[in-house]
Amino acid sequence: MFMTAPEVRVRCAPGPFPSSRAPVRAGPRLPVVVLGGKVWGAMTAVTREVFGRMPQEEGGGEVEKFTLRSGSVKVEILSLGCIIAALETRGRDGVFSDVVLGFDTLEGYTRKHPFFGAVVGRVANRIAKGRFTVHGQDYQLFLNNGPNSLHGGARGFDKVLWSPQVLPNGVCFFRLSPDGEEGYPGDLQVWVTYTLNGEELAINYRAQTSKTTPINLTNHAYFNLAGQGSRDIYDHEISIEADSYLPVDSTKIPTGEVAAVQGTGFDLRQPVELGKHLQKFGLDGFDHNFCLQQEQARHLAARARHPPTGRAMEVHTTQPGIQFYTGNNLDGSLKGKGAVVYPKHSAFCLETQNWPDAVNKPHFPNTLLHPGEEYNHTTWLVFSTA
Repeated sequence: MFMTAPEVRVRCAPGPFPSSRAPVRAGPRLPVVVLGGKVWGAMTAVTREVFGRMPQEEGGGEVEKFTLRSGSVKVEILSLGCIIAALETRGRDGVFSDVVLGFDTLEGYTRKHPFFGAVVGRVANRIAKGRFTVHGQDYQLFLNNGPNSLHGGARGFDKVLWSPQVLPNGVCFFRLSPDGEEGYPGDLQVWVTYTLNGEELAINYRAQTSKTTPINLTNHAYFNLAGQGSRDIYDHEISIEADSYLPVDSTKIPTGEVAAVQGTGFDLRQPVELGKHLQKFGLDGFDHNFCLQQEQARHLAARARHPPTGRAMEVHTTQPGIQFYTGNNLDGSLKGKGAVVYPKHSAFCLETQNWPDAVNKPHFPNTLLHPGEEYNHTTWLVFSTA
């Protein structure tokens, strides 16, 4: 069952949103204009439609699809897992293409898949052995990634229905994650807000808790700027604004070392052509956290560009880390949109977040949210043609 929020609790104000742990303050509301059955705000059209129904064993709830459209970008978002199901942007030739992996129907998203387009939590990424201690109390989470807990556990935020509220230029989703869900402490109220302004898609994450809890929210969209279904990402250029990264053990848990990228295959401070770079350094791919500026303000995290089409994307965030993942575990077994298959290295993820296993590593950035505080982070995806 999913929780439906009382209307007063869905407090959604269009961005930009700063990062803070300040006391809660309600934001202003912008005027709404309705034309031709569509909601318009800041030249963004917002529409909603039924996408399907969950299986009866999952509660049978209705899943809606929200389409945000500007002159430059079109994005489709589901109330299941706040999933980005499609994202179309223009190439140099003026043609729009969908640049995220996913499925045409709800059935694909209700089966096992690698978190395509979803918001993951309560804690994104891995927690070693699924264990942590808060205020002297030990907590054990469900282990769903070998010996570790990944992306919230067996039924994380990606697998539940959220309560939507349409905004003038986007949509806000709310849910209450109850105390004890997947082993985490505290009733956690969570808001995820998508707003589209021109070429910029903003994703704001906010949360409040009744007990001290770790929290780390991100979106797990898989991108291929050549268009979803393209064979690989080897001709993409990637750069990441990070002087250091986190080495990991055989189970992908950070060792605790914060290593300099200088002189290694992890030095992506200047753009590299991905295929040639992997070959040069003998890398099977990336699935690592890169350490960004430790600032609460918006900062550039990464750039991706596909020279043949001219499509480019910048990632800005208030988060201290970004997980760069090159689809190493995609194996062609899943049929996606248009019945295409997704082989290894056919997409990349740039997941803005706190550092993995931070709850067990005191020298990593703080990941604990306390009662009376507000978790508030934003990521901006800026699309262009070059």
